[in-house]
Amino acid sequence: MRIFLRSLLVAIVLIAGEALLRPAIESAWYAMRLAALPAPTTLPVPVEGVRARGLADTWQAARSEGRRHEGIDIFARRGTAVIANTEGIVLRVGINRLGGQVVWVLGPGGQRHYYAHLDRYGDVHAGMRVAPGAVLGYVGNTGNARTTPPHLHYGIYTADGAIDPYPLLRPDSGPPGLSAKE
Repeated sequence: MRIFLRSLLVAIVLIAGEALLRPAIESAWYAMRLAALPAPTTLPVPVEGVRARGLADTWQAARSEGRRHEGIDIFARRGTAVIANTEGIVLRVGINRLGGQVVWVLGPGGQRHYYAHLDRYGDVHAGMRVAPGAVLGYVGNTGNARTTPPHLHYGIYTADGAIDPYPLLRPDSGPPGLSAKE
């Protein structure tokens, strides 16, 4: 009987451990798969209803405090949906001094996608998987954009630092998952 109870206890601990560890293991595998995928060569505009032909490249434009712009500003009406333009894992949902309300998403190739100046967040939280087209938040002017018209600051970061998102957004690729034809 003692052996049976000990075996039963070990089985219960193993089953409980597996149930607790499975989400972490699955997330780790998914993150490794994302990192192994090639980085995208084109991306849809991450603001609902905004077409790439209406964008202006502001990469490295002068900013306050001697900084250079590390992204692109996409102007739209306050409250317009900001959508994930890649699959990925939400790394962070929070607030910072420059970006205000921000969402970070880990995408293919290990790139980190930065969505800033949000008016409010979508139904997202750190650790969740997102598909292209998932609502991350809504256009606003939080952070250091308080005195500007509502817009999304969109940036892409690699292990080597920021890269210019404009060339990736230039093709009118349409909504996520659809072809570029207009």
